[in-house]
Amino acid sequence: MSNQVVSASKSGTFKIGGDLPVHRLGYGVMQLPGPGVWGESRDPEGAVRVLQRAVELGVNLIDTADAYGPFVADLLIRQALHPYPKDLVIATKVGLTRSGPNDWRPVGRPEYLRQQVELNLRHLGLDRIDLLQLHRIDPKVPLADQVGELSLLQKEGKIRHIGLSQVDVAQIEEASQYAHIVSVQNLYNVAQRDAEAVVTYCEHHGMAFIPWFPLATGKLAKAGGPLEQMAKRLGAQPSQLALAWLLKRAPVILPIPGTASVDHLDENVAAAGLELSSDDFEMLSKASR
Repeated sequence: MSNQVVSASKSGTFKIGGDLPVHRLGYGVMQLPGPGVWGESRDPEGAVRVLQRAVELGVNLIDTADAYGPFVADLLIRQALHPYPKDLVIATKVGLTRSGPNDWRPVGRPEYLRQQVELNLRHLGLDRIDLLQLHRIDPKVPLADQVGELSLLQKEGKIRHIGLSQVDVAQIEEASQYAHIVSVQNLYNVAQRDAEAVVTYCEHHGMAFIPWFPLATGKLAKAGGPLEQMAKRLGAQPSQLALAWLLKRAPVILPIPGTASVDHLDENVAAAGLELSSDDFEMLSKASR
């Protein structure tokens, strides 16, 4: 299973915002900058190859953020893929600022968010961002001001759709007073499911749910554990089962596994062709609880 070449189209299609079709299995670029998601890539040519390979494999949803590098990932995307294929959706994020490796600080002042949107457009070589997500809510700034500024940019034609990241249901509902929210990006995987209520909310409202850190398997993948046993039985990798579980959990889920390796990318995308039975899905769901 892990050596087969599979197209991301096998994962199915979801329309973000009702009008932006993407293959459900996407690619996240967070691992392309240097250590701590800071500075230049250790292997810029390899990063370009990974991005190009992702598109070759049918991936048409790439998730990035101005904070990755900062801007290192955006510039690699442009170098690798511009001019972009017509069906390629680049989702990016604003609202975190960086002062060093592994340092992330929310800044939601409207003028900062506007500046970062403009810089995203410039660095990615875009006239409009298809999906712009608020990377974090800044507790020091009214949410109405943060989402309201993104709504203004949307009305100006610089943003097509607006999403949120790392939020709870109450925050989604509050933000929805100021803009049409089409997606949520939260930490969620087969082993870490604190966002279960948010996934269910997104499913009920037709919103995309983009799980970050989708490959985490925790204790489930330990020697002799349920994930390892199932992987051996199905001839797959534990990481592929983790992605297959997400794809089966809800039709609104769009996993974005990241890697800096072409081989790992091929392996991840191959999960699009892995269909878990209802019994296997329930077994993993119960084991993770």
